[in-house]
Amino acid sequence: MLELLNNPISTCSQKVRLTLHEKGIPFTDTTLNFRKKDHLSPEYLKLNPDGVVPTLLHDGRPVCDSSVIMEYLDEVFPATPLSPTNPYDRAKMRKWLRFIEEVPTAAIRIPSFNKVFVRHRRDLSQEDLDKDTKARTLRKTFYEEMGRDGFSDAREAESLERLRETVTRMDGALADKDWLCGPLTLADFCVVPTIDRMRDLGLAPIWDDLPNFARWWTAMQDRPAYRATYYEGTRVSDIYPDLKEPA
Repeated sequence: MLELLNNPISTCSQKVRLTLHEKGIPFTDTTLNFRKKDHLSPEYLKLNPDGVVPTLLHDGRPVCDSSVIMEYLDEVFPATPLSPTNPYDRAKMRKWLRFIEEVPTAAIRIPSFNKVFVRHRRDLSQEDLDKDTKARTLRKTFYEEMGRDGFSDAREAESLERLRETVTRMDGALADKDWLCGPLTLADFCVVPTIDRMRDLGLAPIWDDLPNFARWWTAMQDRPAYRATYYEGTRVSDIYPDLKEPA
């Protein structure tokens, strides 16, 4: 009935898997291999012209964009609701979703590619580099800016500032409640993969002085859905051992 075309280390894939597990929805977990460019194959682009993961197939019909998928799942499978019933509270949740998409989800890509993924482009010939860039659909401009040497120090500093703004804003919102919107909602799960990636890249000190955020993060890691989503091979440090801090 449900098949998720995704990749284990993709942060956008992770937030959909978190939603599926939290709601207890059975699904087929189908991995697309980034190194083989499965997500840029003609077959996949027919389903998702953006050439990104994940794509949800519901009875064979594609649903694209991770945040859209999260809301779709919550509407179609209303058991274990993850959206407020009150329209005003639902609007506040959606404001968080938009902020998360526009700020931390975009920001985490810069240190992720600088520390991890750009290494696969450094030794490419100019012809192969151009071919790899032109193969991108939604992210072509992003790859053009990255080139073979990664993003500038200024771009990375801007991204870290946006990530700091995110956890600071979350800390303030969590001063008088357990979750971002009071009850646990899609907003909490939407931001989790960015936070997990930050920690995986050694950026956890960014929130050392934010106790409300730290409490939220500890509670999130205790959830069965979190443990089901993050298994061996779902973090970049699982694949690139040089990212692991020395013991």
